[in-house]
Amino acid sequence: MATAFTGTGANGDTVLNVPSLDTDYRPSSDEPFMNDRQLNYFREKLHAWKESILRESRDTLNQLQVDSLREPDVTDRASSETDWSIELRTRDRQRKLISKIDAALRRIDEGEYGYCEVTGEPISLARLEARPIATMTVEAQERHERQEKISRDE
Repeated sequence: MATAFTGTGANGDTVLNVPSLDTDYRPSSDEPFMNDRQLNYFREKLHAWKESILRESRDTLNQLQVDSLREPDVTDRASSETDWSIELRTRDRQRKLISKIDAALRRIDEGEYGYCEVTGEPISLARLEARPIATMTVEAQERHERQEKISRDE
């Protein structure tokens, strides 16, 4: 299993080398649930996801600073502003997602990752693979969403 380390880049700056996911390993129900290898797998997956979001955010910020919204045509300007508005809303959703990723990483550190916060039952590996920030089993999530809908309808 790869681990993160720091080194020195070509320009002398300190660089954090983030590990890539072990592409040969996939958690399996044939092994003990949330063993060290599974926890490391999900930790790396979450770190890689977070880094990807942060990189996209930096790219968006750089692009905002480079691009000028001073198009002479009013229609072009409106179109650009709409595009940037959508992009910024996407980045805001991703900012909220980072806090969920951080919470999942804390659950890994605290030994609570992979277990439903409502029932305490293991969350399926397939669900965690698809949504590594999941905090509930599919069944508990469905019950929660039904209750939310009933509350909204009242």
